[in-house]
Amino acid sequence: MLDLGRSLLAAVSRAPDALSLVEGDTRLSYAQLYRRASALVAGLEDAGVRHGDRILTALQNNRAAVWLHWACQLAGVTVVPVNWRASADEIDFFLENSEASLVVCDAASRDAVAASRRAMNVPRMACGCDLDGAVSVEEAAAASAPDAPAMAGPEDWSIMLYTSGTTARPKGVPRRHRTERAAAVAHVAQNLMPRGDVTLGVMPLYHTMGVRSLLAMHLLDGAFICLPRFDAAWALRLIEKERIGSLYLVPTLYHDLLDHPDFPGTDLGHVRRLGFAGASMTDGLLKRVGAAFRPDLLVNHYGSSEVYTFSIDQNAAAKPGSAGKAGLNQDLRIVEMGSGDPERVVATGVEGEIIATLAGDEAFEGYWRRPEADAKSLIDGWYFTGDSGRFDADGDLFVTGRVDDMIITGGENVSPVEVESCLSMHEGVAECAVVGLPDERWGKIVTAFVKRRGDVTAEALDQFCRASDLAGFKRPRRFVFVAELPKSPVGKLLRRHLISGDYAPEQSSSQQAAR
Repeated sequence: MLDLGRSLLAAVSRAPDALSLVEGDTRLSYAQLYRRASALVAGLEDAGVRHGDRILTALQNNRAAVWLHWACQLAGVTVVPVNWRASADEIDFFLENSEASLVVCDAASRDAVAASRRAMNVPRMACGCDLDGAVSVEEAAAASAPDAPAMAGPEDWSIMLYTSGTTARPKGVPRRHRTERAAAVAHVAQNLMPRGDVTLGVMPLYHTMGVRSLLAMHLLDGAFICLPRFDAAWALRLIEKERIGSLYLVPTLYHDLLDHPDFPGTDLGHVRRLGFAGASMTDGLLKRVGAAFRPDLLVNHYGSSEVYTFSIDQNAAAKPGSAGKAGLNQDLRIVEMGSGDPERVVATGVEGEIIATLAGDEAFEGYWRRPEADAKSLIDGWYFTGDSGRFDADGDLFVTGRVDDMIITGGENVSPVEVESCLSMHEGVAECAVVGLPDERWGKIVTAFVKRRGDVTAEALDQFCRASDLAGFKRPRRFVFVAELPKSPVGKLLRRHLISGDYAPEQSSSQQAAR
């Protein structure tokens, strides 16, 4: 299998003049991208970075992030991208844990890197800002340098992503060139992307969705249109101006696009392929997205940083809630929850924990120096996802939530996702999230947090649930109207914040109980 450095060289050979990268007024062909990546290979070497080393990048989706990603692939250096919003303490942790030998910041992360104690002890590079002692990424990329050869092989490490760390310190997920390339090839195939495609590069390059978008475009001689941070109006302008063909976003961002006042006037004619991942899309939003874009393909991609693809559904609107069947490089099982045994497979229709084979080409091999995490999640050649789900009679997978998110009320299991999908169909619900809150009698009561559209009441939502197919014990017993739902930087719902009370209530609203 080709490594990623040679994959870039192949694209440069095939289409040297094709558009590869856009950020603002910067428009680079493949030949120009390669020149800048080659210069940065020399720049990293001048900074003492060698084959097998790791560099930490805290960058928005800008040209420097793309140049450095490809420079690392050529040089056999592992790129360790982290959230550009990270604090100084978090930068300290990432540097210590990854043992990175260089750190790169931009204007958004400069202050945190400047305040990081560990960052003071390694070489530093900066993009679009001044930092004492730091080499300018732009100057290094513009320097004269020989064309860089591909110095890595398929077995070399390409990237180390960090998990979100919702309950503990983030876990490093190192991935080899071969697994990264296999995931990108699968992404191209599963989304039916054509050569010369154009995508919006808005999912962060510290997130598996962002990395996949970048690699897929450059396997196809296509263009990666950088959007440093999400802004709905800016995104809509780029979709129209750059004739975006494929969008790959978390559901939250589709919601924000559809709700923006510029959406109705935006030319969406070139957007033919839509994909979503990172979270379940409610039935209501799925219906709206399909009607608004009318794409040729609407793909639900279910996966993770550890194993890029678990399953895909290439016609998500036809069976709302379905995550489809195992991806090209995958095999899935559903086993008894809490069993830790890949042979305890449950029957069709029965809910259990979703596990994925580690024999697939896209799978990682274990967490970075976290043997206790490996022992919990990697068992007898299978990755225990921590997600709950079931297969229906057609063999399609339905992801019902996180095992830890399951609400047990009065001895009955309630999936938050199922309740959210029901509520999302009400025209008065803009967004919603469901959690279990402590209750003396029931243990947990089903509670719906709703960002409403208009003046819908708790009573109206309760009546809507009663008239639906939702089982009585699954109905929310409490509704809380909120100004916004708490989300991560990539748009994932943060249920733990709702449980702890860390959310923005709707002004003058209060909790309302359903009878």
